[in-house]
Amino acid sequence: MYHPSLNIGIEEEYQLIEPQSRELLGYVHQSMSRDQMVVRERTTETDFREQLDSAVIEVGTPVAADIKEARQQLRQLREQMLEFAQANGCKLAASGTHPFSHWEGRGDVMPGYRAILDDAQMIARRLLAFGLRIHIGVEDRELAVDVMNTMRYVLPHILCLATSSPFWNGRNTGLKSYRSVLMDALPRTGIPGSFNSYQEYQSYVDTLIRTHSITDARQIRYDIMPHHRLSTLVIRICDMLPNINDTLAVTALIQATIAWMVHLREHNMRFRLYERLLIAENKWRAVRYGLEGELIDWGIEQMAPVPDLIRELLTFVTPFAVRLNSEDELAHIETILRRGASARQQIEVWQAAGQDAKAVVDFIIAETEQLG
Repeated sequence: MYHPSLNIGIEEEYQLIEPQSRELLGYVHQSMSRDQMVVRERTTETDFREQLDSAVIEVGTPVAADIKEARQQLRQLREQMLEFAQANGCKLAASGTHPFSHWEGRGDVMPGYRAILDDAQMIARRLLAFGLRIHIGVEDRELAVDVMNTMRYVLPHILCLATSSPFWNGRNTGLKSYRSVLMDALPRTGIPGSFNSYQEYQSYVDTLIRTHSITDARQIRYDIMPHHRLSTLVIRICDMLPNINDTLAVTALIQATIAWMVHLREHNMRFRLYERLLIAENKWRAVRYGLEGELIDWGIEQMAPVPDLIRELLTFVTPFAVRLNSEDELAHIETILRRGASARQQIEVWQAAGQDAKAVVDFIIAETEQLG
């Protein structure tokens, strides 16, 4: 039986904030597919454009052998980003959306999404949203598809831990992850269907290219999928998270869950496959209510509090976290369950400040700057 490396890659998207107005000035897109990080200005009508136009930070996204190395790399990266922001007279923020900046003021679409602008039009233009993408090394493509099929079931559970976008255009949306709404409006996003083999998955991709639906596999952005070039499974469902420990905890959970599912296959067992529409129902519950809501346990067709279901998942994956030396990072999941995900924290700050969205931005900045 083939044993995947389970190495880690983390891609983050940062916001650059004007310190006085707290408006969004620009954003930074990080990718494992490039050796550089590209900085974009939000609008062509500010002096910020003169400072950052075509600016590139010479930092790639290295592959980490384990979560300890990932922690070190992520900390160093955020330190560099904080230094870059300070040198350019702005603040660094990390969250799924900006609490009040409007997408209409943008001079460009988000990096990585220009290829689908002709296809998605206004949907792509309004995509002022920031995500966290986690890569886990699963080099065998058949195994990657098999794990993708089973991993889909727990994606809503993971999203509940990684919500950080309750606000949009200055409004409390009533959702915990409005970024998910923006993303799922794009074609070929959301929870994918299941595939019987990598050949079937690749045939799907080839058919879309052959029929001119897409130009290449980069235009497919499901919540989980084999990366089109790297030998990884990439999980895209998470909002960008302000707290570095939250990011590492979610990464550790994803890595340990994949290790568990690989273990099941090695022992001729398999996590039950559920229809995409059933999983999508739970995703909606995660988007709407986050950790404060309930998900449906489809095995018994009953609702249960999200924290209970996540703790149940932890009982299965913790032994694998111990083997992966990630039990300390995984233990932080309990902290998130107790105090709430970032979305809940942002709403609490907003309420305590008399519905002042600038206070939310200040909170996000402060969380982003904490590297402990």
